[in-house]
Amino acid sequence: MKNWYRENLAYIHDVGFSDFALKSFPDILNTLHNHNINQGLIVELGCGSGLLAHKLVAANYDILGIDISPSMINIARQRVPQAEFKVASLFKTTITPCRAVISVSECLNYLFDPDNNHQSLTHLFERVYQALELGGVFICDFLEPGEIIPNKTQKFREGKDWVVMVEKEEEPHKQKLTRRIITFRKVGEYYRRDEEVHQVQLYSAKEISDLMSQLGFKVEIKHSYGTFKLPDNHAVIVAYKPNFK
Repeated sequence: MKNWYRENLAYIHDVGFSDFALKSFPDILNTLHNHNINQGLIVELGCGSGLLAHKLVAANYDILGIDISPSMINIARQRVPQAEFKVASLFKTTITPCRAVISVSECLNYLFDPDNNHQSLTHLFERVYQALELGGVFICDFLEPGEIIPNKTQKFREGKDWVVMVEKEEEPHKQKLTRRIITFRKVGEYYRRDEEVHQVQLYSAKEISDLMSQLGFKVEIKHSYGTFKLPDNHAVIVAYKPNFK
């Protein structure tokens, strides 16, 4: 579990790429309130460095955050000592009975776990459904096919003490995307280099919606978190467990 979002990338993601979690929060909070979920336990799958958990705790929720990266969890524990966090695979962890489950920033696309496939995703959705109370909500977003046109791109971004370079390549016939990420972070007098390669499985929003519906969820597909419009080929899924047996 130490191969993903190691110390360099965890730090850079926290200080340089916080927009997604923070901008999605107002609409997530509004969705929770619309379903009369104003307090209680929320399980966050792929909680990262605790940016969203921090906002949710301030809004009077209890939080259990789960992430595969020990470095991310270390940051989250320092940021939100009131919450509970654990290092685990999203596809193997036990999901505690709760009022809502949240997973933002395409966490469920990642192929970090060798057991992550269509079947394991189905089993995850089944466990989420079982864990949710009646009327509970599952909010998540997914990366769909067709993000990279042409099929390979390179970009870089920098902050005051870091630089990150990302090469993306999409394989349409496999519906997979590979990101090669090279980071440089200043530690003391020198810059420390690291490299990670992440693969994600791409799913259509309809595919995910149909799968959830078959399990008993009522599903809505969106392409924004309120006023925060997602990039092309991203979809938000709001699925709730009907309030009856």
